Parts: sequence; C-alpha cells; structure tokens
Amino acid sequence: MILHVDPSGPVPPYEQIRAQLAGLIASGALAPGARLPAIRQLAGDLGIAPGTVGRAYRELETGGLVTSRGRHGTRVVDRLPDLAPALDAVDVDEAAATYVTTALRRGADLTHALDAVRRAFGRAQSGPLTLGDT
Repeated sequence: MILHVDPSGPVPPYEQIRAQLAGLIASGALAPGARLPAIRQLAGDLGIAPGTVGRAYRELETGGLVTSRGRHGTRVVDRLPDLAPALDAVDVDEAAATYVTTALRRGADLTHALDAVRRAFGRAQSGPLTLGDT
C-alpha cells in the first residue's frame, strides 16, 4: 500500500492518512474485506506515531468504511455506506494539497503533475485502480 504523509503540510497527518485510505476504498483499490496494515506497522513505515494512525483508523471506522476486530486487525467493511459524504469537496481539496506537496518535493512542475492526474483518471475510468497504479 502506498501512502504519503507530509508532516509540514497544512492537513494533519491523521487526516492525510484517512483521506488517502478513504480514496483507496472508494476507488475499489482496497476491496471489501481487505485488511489494513497493523497500526504499529504503518506508523513505522510512515515514520509517525502509532496514535496518529490509530486516529485515522478510528475516523474511518466512524465513517463506516472499516471495522476493527481487535487482534484480528482492521478490515474494509463488506458493504460500503454512501461514500458521497466521505469524499466531499473538502476531502478532494485536501488530497490535492497533499499531492501537490509530494509532486513539488519530487521536482514536478504543474504540467507534469496535471499529466499524472490525467493518466490516473484515465486508468480509473478503465477499471479499478490497483495499489501499484499510483
């Protein structure tokens, strides 16, 4: 799973994680029943505190996108709720801000960043995104 957190960005890290995971769930890249990484594992991979990942997972659970089963992990729910509220304009703006920060750090200019978005939209319209397509 490819997630990015910008600790110096305007969006809190837990919200960056929540928004990215919600997008993966909504796009079908994380299918119903898919298991999310353990909180400590993901926190270690991202170099952030476990509480930050825990909060993101709790927010996803409150939104009805995942269910936590204690030692059995956190999984995408079998039946997704109406995702329109989870993916409102604010979430899209926050995801765009995170993407722009990442693109700039990697040396992309506006033309290259928009081309990447167009390619991703094209792939998404052709079928579900997979984690390696990003």
